[in-house]
Amino acid sequence: MAPASSFPIIDMGLLSEEDRPAAMELLHDACENWGFFQVLDHGISTDLMDEVEKMTKAHYKRAREQRFLEFASKTLQEGGGKAAENLDWESTFFVRHLPEPNIAEIPDLDDDYRRVMKRFAAELEKLAERLLDLLCENLGLERGYLLRAFRGSSKQGAPTFGTKVSSYPPCPRPDLVKGLRAHTDAGGIILLFQDDRVGGLQLLRDGGWVDVPPTRHSIVVNLGDQLEVITNGRYKSVLHRVVAQTDGNRMSIASFYNPASDAVIFPAPALVAKEAEAGGGGTYPRFVFEDYMKLYVRHKFEDKEPRFEAFKAMESESAKLIAIA
Repeated sequence: MAPASSFPIIDMGLLSEEDRPAAMELLHDACENWGFFQVLDHGISTDLMDEVEKMTKAHYKRAREQRFLEFASKTLQEGGGKAAENLDWESTFFVRHLPEPNIAEIPDLDDDYRRVMKRFAAELEKLAERLLDLLCENLGLERGYLLRAFRGSSKQGAPTFGTKVSSYPPCPRPDLVKGLRAHTDAGGIILLFQDDRVGGLQLLRDGGWVDVPPTRHSIVVNLGDQLEVITNGRYKSVLHRVVAQTDGNRMSIASFYNPASDAVIFPAPALVAKEAEAGGGGTYPRFVFEDYMKLYVRHKFEDKEPRFEAFKAMESESAKLIAIA
């Protein structure tokens, strides 16, 4: 296990002070060499975060724990001591915020929990958009470029924004079941509010798994496949997983700020031109985000490169057909 001591932690409060250049350089290095980082002083009230954590854990205990325990017991019995290759030791539900919210339709949520989650989502949306503009600044792209790239073709276009609320209960056989199998995230930028007492999240770096340290009131940020494409590989999505723990129930609230379903994703021309001037290599493919997601759901727990290559092949075939016509 690689040490987590050098895991990038960025104090966003420094971005408005004389230390801004150093903080921006740390952010750039984290995006370029880690694909993951934590932010502190991010502007979200710690009281709100405490309320979200308290209500999320209470909701699991009240509405989901018994169902999960029954599922877990059955799963381990049926497994007969064999590793569960296609199973994750997690209890989850999903909330969609944009383009059309569905929180009112989710059963078992009380009104106070819905209200708090709406407030939290609004704060996370603002933080995601602020971070995307900071990435633009570091990449030399004009302010708002990534936000526009995510919003699709219509004038009223909105990104796809939703939250996966997960609990990772204690697992008696972590040797047989993963908390969550290794994968990269398909979308744009992901903001995670994780348990500060129970660890388990790891990322792959230099061939070894690195713990993402639980830090109170921080937001963990990671980059998805779409940002790798738009930056033409300058920033990369990174494999990560959750290791099941024998003690403690780990809370994870991951919010995904993704492109609109009809958004056409392609490498930023300014970055491609800059790389060409420096004698850089090829470019990533062009595709519609919805099409990428259709492929992703079938191959989530596989390497990302074949997904990119599949769209490059389709792009090449289309170009041939146009040339023949």
